Amino acid sequence: MEALVCMKLGDPTVPMTSDSSPIAAVTKFHPVPAISSSTSVRVRIRATSLNFANYLQILGRYQEKPPLPFIPGSDYSGVVESVGSGVSRFKVGDTVCSFAALGSFAEFIVVDEKDLFLVPEGCDLIAAAALPVAFGTSHVALVHRAQLKPGQVLLVLGAAGGVGLSAVQIGKVCGAIVIAVARGDEKVQFLKSLGVDYAVDLGKGNIIESVKNFLKSRNLKGVDVLYDPVGGKLTKESMKLLNWGANILIIGFASGEVPVIPANIALVKNWTVHGLYWGSYKLHQPHVLRNSLEELLSWLSKGLLTVHISHSYSLSKAHLAFAAIKDRKAIGKVMIALGGSTAGRSKL
Repeated sequence: MEALVCMKLGDPTVPMTSDSSPIAAVTKFHPVPAISSSTSVRVRIRATSLNFANYLQILGRYQEKPPLPFIPGSDYSGVVESVGSGVSRFKVGDTVCSFAALGSFAEFIVVDEKDLFLVPEGCDLIAAAALPVAFGTSHVALVHRAQLKPGQVLLVLGAAGGVGLSAVQIGKVCGAIVIAVARGDEKVQFLKSLGVDYAVDLGKGNIIESVKNFLKSRNLKGVDVLYDPVGGKLTKESMKLLNWGANILIIGFASGEVPVIPANIALVKNWTVHGLYWGSYKLHQPHVLRNSLEELLSWLSKGLLTVHISHSYSLSKAHLAFAAIKDRKAIGKVMIALGGSTAGRSKL
């Protein structure tokens, strides 16, 4: 089967024709994974999502470091190709999606049936492949952890990225007042087209004062929930906007700098700081992930969510996909598409 194999740690944006590339050239001779138990399902992958964590993992900078060599990749969608003798929830030909610790940058993946989700009829398979990690992270963070309520003010940093856009949309579904922070006019204009209540360009002026002016114009006291996949100086500055009793959601550190949250101010203002490592829920509270993804698939089927695909590449061009992640030029999701047609065009 076709598969992308990480042979060593390094920069995955290096062309795969180079000896310094950590990613082995796509090979058709990689063995197809076998059905390993009576409840195993083999899925022919149609699309797989590229997340910042995948990039960090190949660099060797992610918290989980798999032994080499490994096939990277996490969330995916596809069609059931074969099932074990004890499988009852799925049949050959079903369209499904899911996520894994590794292995989705390949033509096939084998998983237990309990880890698969049926994609509702009419949903685009590329959109479904983009859903689990990015939208799942934001859904668990905002709905399960911060318990975002209608009328609350949500501030989303890095709002034009994969998780940022998902947080913006889930915030609107929850009825929140959404303030989105991004860099560049193109990203800001796109965020406005999604119906955010206020979008601010990180590259123009003092964003804290800009947000304060917006809040004042709406007679709002401050921000109730801070969604932060960026870290660094922006986190510290954003704290000036937080209400008493605010929730801070620590999603990641795309800036490369881990922020320091002053415990004394958190005490005085009764802030709740949530560390959100989405993948660990599979080990500790798998029912939370299942309920979350089922609700997200329902929202997708009803048209409440729009998955914006910024770039889509073949496996043989995966280094370009990683470059789009590294350069942070993507608006929305970067995808790897494998053979076969999908159920329709992704919603843009």
